Amino acid sequence: MGYILVVDDEKDIRQLIGQILSDEGYQVCLASNSEAAMDEINSKSPDLIILDIWLKDSNMDGIEVLKTVRGNDKNIPIVIISGHGNIEIAVAAVKQGAYDFLEKPFNTDQLIVVIKRALEASRLRREIADLRRSELIESNMIGNSGSFNNLKSHLDKVTKSNSRVMLTGPAGCGKEIAARYIHANSARASSPFVSVSSASIESDKMEEVLFGSEFNGVVNSGLLEKANGGFLFFDEVADMPKGTQSKILRVLVEQAFTRVNGSNLVRVDLRVISSTNKNLVSKISSGEFREELYHRLNVVPIKVPSLENRREDIPILANHFVKLLNYSEGLPLRSFSEGALTKLQTMSWPGNIRQLRNAVEQILILGPNNCEIDSSELPDSKQTDKNHTGNSVFQDDFINLSLRDAREVFEREYLMAQINRFGGNISKTAIFVGMERSALHRKMKTLSIVSENKLSKKE
Repeated sequence: MGYILVVDDEKDIRQLIGQILSDEGYQVCLASNSEAAMDEINSKSPDLIILDIWLKDSNMDGIEVLKTVRGNDKNIPIVIISGHGNIEIAVAAVKQGAYDFLEKPFNTDQLIVVIKRALEASRLRREIADLRRSELIESNMIGNSGSFNNLKSHLDKVTKSNSRVMLTGPAGCGKEIAARYIHANSARASSPFVSVSSASIESDKMEEVLFGSEFNGVVNSGLLEKANGGFLFFDEVADMPKGTQSKILRVLVEQAFTRVNGSNLVRVDLRVISSTNKNLVSKISSGEFREELYHRLNVVPIKVPSLENRREDIPILANHFVKLLNYSEGLPLRSFSEGALTKLQTMSWPGNIRQLRNAVEQILILGPNNCEIDSSELPDSKQTDKNHTGNSVFQDDFINLSLRDAREVFEREYLMAQINRFGGNISKTAIFVGMERSALHRKMKTLSIVSENKLSKKE
């Protein structure tokens, strides 16, 4: 139930409190002076401290112990007790960080109630702190590539405004992380971030989920109310039912709505971010998406790049996911070998960052606990995506080729993999493969290789 330290110079009172708490199921430790109390706190941090103000034959009195503990750990709840209490002492103790003040002799029931409340308050503070840490982790933008830095620059600009943002990009590329980054770095960071999965909510329940409901005087708040003052994130907004789109449009215009079966107008202050991996312009043409809603949501369009366009970030992301999964799931804290990181950069990732994260999680679950991750542990990758590596030629096919043709095929495959690995950066590729930049350009021309950068410029 909890580990409680009782500090009191009076033996009878100390033992009495200890017995009461033991009977309630708590683990109890007793200390008669400040030195014994500090030794116990330093060796095993208690969940709660009951502390007497007047400690005879001690180097510190209760207030000094309180200050010392608060300086080292602000999360341990401390209940001050005294037989010579007055309002000034109680106020001073609370100002120094005490949870509550009890005057001797105190009622047993009163003591138990205070302890239960203090432990519950401490638990809630820890949960909130863990939640905030988790949110910060989830909103942490990881990368160093040109595409990533360009994205982050755009996100940093919109954090300072209150404009609506439309995030576009393929599934799994990190659109929600980008949305959370905007929230975490905005003036609304301390306010809620509420995510609405447009695809996973049943269409006939969408309005009730968003707007809430009223039935027989019972009010059920919807996601719009829960997001009041903060951010509302429409994930994959293209999948929002047509009927709901018109009502959301009205909310965006009026910042107000009525609950399902309700009549009272509910006003909200929301900043809206939306995302999609579909072409909304074509959806508008086919009548599946309201043009007015599109223009309301698409005030600041930001494209989130695929993992294909930021291969340089794969080693950073892979190591980040190891640390994240160790923190959140308790999985082994392992490192990748250089060979494994290189292979990760050359693999095809159609599921983008989400697929990479899942692959890292799989490796940590199935592999050993304490050794370096080598390339043999990585998911099977034969580079079947022809957009990444061209027509891959495997060992059996080489038998039918002449030495000259086989060498040409290998060189083409190898150089394309390295160019993709470095995000189309020819200078970095040349340094890695040990060629002069001009020589690499000539080789690429001979092998009919076009870098990703040139392709993207043509597009």
